Amino acid sequence: MLKNIDPLLSPELLKVLAEMGHGDEIVLADANFTATSLAAGKPLIRLPGVGVQRAAEAVLSLLPLDEMVRCPVAYMQVGSEPDGYRSAVQREVIVSIGTTSGARPDQCEPMERFAFYERVRGAFAVVQTGELQGWANFIFKKGVIAEALRA
Repeated sequence: MLKNIDPLLSPELLKVLAEMGHGDEIVLADANFTATSLAAGKPLIRLPGVGVQRAAEAVLSLLPLDEMVRCPVAYMQVGSEPDGYRSAVQREVIVSIGTTSGARPDQCEPMERFAFYERVRGAFAVVQTGELQGWANFIFKKGVIAEALRA
């Protein structure tokens, strides 16, 4: 155990977060997500029994979101619902993101399912949670921890 590190963050996940650079992306996916095929060639970390909201809180407790892009967060649109619709889990995660990282809801971009899959192929790593609600898939773009400028 380490002080001030969420115990949900396994050594493997901590290593992935530390290795990511500015602009790299990590995917948090639900239990139904096609993680194995889309994560081919990159780290795939499984968190069975953990919901995507809890996983997002743990990851964002360490991962700074990219402030240099308009939307450092993307989520998969619910297929048959009208534009602007967010599932209960999506709404909860977006609120949690605001609390954990300070990102606003308008910095969370909805993406059509197949466009989301394409973006996942370029991600640094995929974390598959045990989330049972479908469409609970998010991408977080890593930012930087900036040291204050010295005069």
